[in-house]
Order: sequence, then C-alpha cells, then structure tokens
Amino acid sequence: MSKSIFELVDELPTDNITTKVLHSLDFVVPGEWNNLVGFENTIRTVTGESDQEMIQQIGDRAVWLFNDKSQGYQTALWLYQTVDRTDVALASGALANKVTGKIPLLGFIKNLTPEPDHAQAIDLGIKLVVELVAFCQINGIPGDSIGDFVASLGEYSGESLMRMAALVCIDGLIPLGPDFILKVQSILGNLSPKELDENPTFGQVKQAIPGGSSGGKLDFINQSFDSVKGWMSNFVTQRNLSPQKVFGHLQNFIEFSDNQLDYVAAFLDLTTNYYEHTGTQTLAKRLIERAVAEI
Repeated sequence: MSKSIFELVDELPTDNITTKVLHSLDFVVPGEWNNLVGFENTIRTVTGESDQEMIQQIGDRAVWLFNDKSQGYQTALWLYQTVDRTDVALASGALANKVTGKIPLLGFIKNLTPEPDHAQAIDLGIKLVVELVAFCQINGIPGDSIGDFVASLGEYSGESLMRMAALVCIDGLIPLGPDFILKVQSILGNLSPKELDENPTFGQVKQAIPGGSSGGKLDFINQSFDSVKGWMSNFVTQRNLSPQKVFGHLQNFIEFSDNQLDYVAAFLDLTTNYYEHTGTQTLAKRLIERAVAEI
C-alpha cells in the first residue's frame, strides 16, 4: 500500500458521483449510510471518545494493525480498490464542474459502451466473491468460509449494508433487469474456465479467490452466488425493488430519458467506485473497533 489507512480515510470524497449514487440509494436502506470521512472523525464517531490522547492511541494502534501484513486488512482494501477500479480519469475530468447540478447523460453516450449481459453477470459474481473474501480477511477467518459470510449478511449494517444494496441495484437490477438473479445464475453456471480467464476483473483479483485452478475458482464463484441468491431475492422482495424505482431515484442527479437506460449502467461503472469508498469506511471502522478492544 502506497498510502496509510489514515490518509485513505482522510482523502475520501465528501461529494462526487459515487457519494451521490449512494445517497440516492438511501431509500433502499434508509438511514444506514452516512458518508463518514476523516480518520480522526471516524475514531470519534465509532468510539464516542473525546480525549485527544486516547484518540491518538487508538489511531496509532489502528495504523499498526493495518500495516501488519500478517493480518488481512491490506488484502481486503486491495480487493475493494481493485474490483471496481475502472478508467475513471476521463469521467472525473469531464464531470469536475458538474457535481453541483444535474449531469446530462447525453453528453457521455459517445464515450459509453454498455456491457453485454454476459460480462455484467460475471462482474457481479466476482464482486460478490470479493465481498466474501474481504469479509474473511478482515475477520481473520479462512477465505473460503461461505457459511460464515452468509450468516453475517443478516448482521450487515451501515456502509457494509449500503455496499450490498448498491451491488444489488447498480450491478444487478440496472444492467440485468428484475430477473438478474436467474440471469446471473444461468450465465455463471454455463461459463467455462477459459471464458472466466478472459474477464479482466477476474484477471486482477483471481490470486485472492479460493479454488486453485481457474476451474476451481469458477466453482467457488458459483457456490458463493448460489449461497447468497436467497438473501438477494429476499432483499429485493422485501423492499419492492425494481429497475424503474432505482432509475427514478438516480434521476435526482442524472438527466436521462427512457431510451438511454442501457447507458446508465455503463455511466455508473465509469464514474463510481462505491466498493472502494464504502470498503475503506468498513475497514477503518473494524480497525478502530479492534484497536479500542486491544488498548
């Protein structure tokens, strides 16, 4: 890691496309996510501590834990950073002066190429596995602990729950439609190891996915999705989610018409890094909670 954990938390943006998207999804998990930024501010918020000396001790211990490579924290952060790191430079520059008003999607369509369902399904499966592996790394348990992860989903809250809500909405409902769970299951189930190897996101993170060979890793991705599909289905049903409902809330800050819906997913993929943003917040909280427990 080229930056320390306190630098990464201090540098989290307070207002950009990612935060606007996450705020627009508040209707999915009302009140669960607030954009907690700044390392010292996070320590104060998580612990309720006001004594500056104690805050310093907690921060020092959290930094030490993060820097200890025998722990899984750096791997978890690397996974969060890598899995949704697309070429955002173009979009960031073009949008620099637009974050205060509505963004017209029309001006970006020439730079956007909607991904086919096949690629979208693989990306969703990989993001889900990254969440599972990062969870295991942060909690110091074996990386193939699917059962522990599925059990933990019922306890997810805050930025972690928001990350899963965004996964369902941004990587599921918007690009793949209301039947995204069936589509992903079918596409992943018929995928060959060679096709998986050709996916650039998989190529970046495959070293961290359990399974040995590409075939074994594909089996693990399928097992993971199969274990979480029930949670996803209940999540969508209980909240009465639909692509149209999500689109309606995104229109609070993006201008698009009904015939541009295919481009919304590509636009969000290009301009957001919600996994890295909320993943950094999750990691900071867990480090701080552990530091407090050890002091």
